[in-house]
Amino acid sequence: MADGGLVRTLGRFVTWLTTLLQPVCALLTRLVLGEAFILTGLGKWKHFDQTVSFFGSLGIPVPRANAAFVATLELVGGACLILGLGTRIFSLLLSATLVVALLTADREGLLAALDPSAEKGLMDIAALVFLMISLWLATFGAGPISVDKILARRTERPV
Repeated sequence: MADGGLVRTLGRFVTWLTTLLQPVCALLTRLVLGEAFILTGLGKWKHFDQTVSFFGSLGIPVPRANAAFVATLELVGGACLILGLGTRIFSLLLSATLVVALLTADREGLLAALDPSAEKGLMDIAALVFLMISLWLATFGAGPISVDKILARRTERPV
């Protein structure tokens, strides 16, 4: 087998393997991100008064209502991501909260990470990592192992 044949064979194998893994990767992505959002939502509710104070210190308007909204969205949205239910919608809503976090709570860290001489990089900012994953889910959907896919089959519309 010539080098070109080996490269083509290896390329076909990689394509086959990654195609086979796509459903599992989408599921694992949802499970990990969903759990993270559930935990942050629970933390906000468990320490609700501190969350309200923190939101207020960031200049977020109506901090009590916004803290309740975000904590609930993280809990419900995280659970729905795990199930693969309303994945695109919840991913977009959660993305919006992450953008607010990046512009308020994580602003200094984000600006510091953009400095080429900084010791920390963009991957050190959890909200940015969560945002990228959320946007990926919003763009590509829940994948075939999801409630979204089951509902789409029943209504015969693409997910």
